[in-house]
Amino acid sequence: VPMGVLSCMKYLMGGFNVLVFAGGTWGGGVGVWVAVDPAGFQEGGAAKPVLSAGAYLLLAGGVVLSLLGFLGCCGALRGGRALLLV
Repeated sequence: VPMGVLSCMKYLMGGFNVLVFAGGTWGGGVGVWVAVDPAGFQEGGAAKPVLSAGAYLLLAGGVVLSLLGFLGCCGALRGGRALLLV
């Protein structure tokens, strides 16, 4: 495999992991927003327990995605096999 292809793959994986990190950060931010201010989202007819549970699930999922995206980006750019396997 030529060295240019490996370098391209490294940066593509890094860029994809940055997108995963950004999506996780956005999801966590929306989860915090809904958990702190549920009044703005109750017009849709969702019951308060469902809205609260959804907000905490979105927050937890966002944190997990942010962590995985960060570790994947570090692993892709540094070439760490262990970080990529996580």
